[in-house]
Amino acid sequence: MRGNSLAPEKAQFMNIAPQIIRTASVHWEGDVAHGRGSINTQSGKVSAEYSFGTRFSGDPGTNPEELLAAAHASCFSMALSAELTRAGHPPTSIETKAMVHLDKIEGGFEISRIDLITTAVVPDVTPEEFATRAASAKENCPLSKALRAVPTSLNATLAP
Repeated sequence: MRGNSLAPEKAQFMNIAPQIIRTASVHWEGDVAHGRGSINTQSGKVSAEYSFGTRFSGDPGTNPEELLAAAHASCFSMALSAELTRAGHPPTSIETKAMVHLDKIEGGFEISRIDLITTAVVPDVTPEEFATRAASAKENCPLSKALRAVPTSLNATLAP
């Protein structure tokens, strides 16, 4: 970037639109216990079936909590990568698992907590700085912000 004093990691964000809208669509047929639904994302990269059985008894297909877990894990991983890169420690790899806890309560169900479990390979970062960056990513990724009503834990490990 000749003549531009912005660092490359900051310059890459300059052409991002101020608002981005992503969509997913679902179609449901039938009653809740016997019906079936399909999920399709705007990109066409995610297309899945869901039902009462896929949500509550392990039938083949997906469910809202699994999709939420995938979204949160991917958002957190990107935020952690950005945090580490801005600090001068671009990661080699980040593996994150999100566990969304769906609990039966009186009158229905609720998501009681989300556990983020991540392991990263990051050259030349201290364990303390890694922990600080991971905590910041957990608090500041857009999905974590949207899910503030749900307690979220973080177990972040720096791999050798």
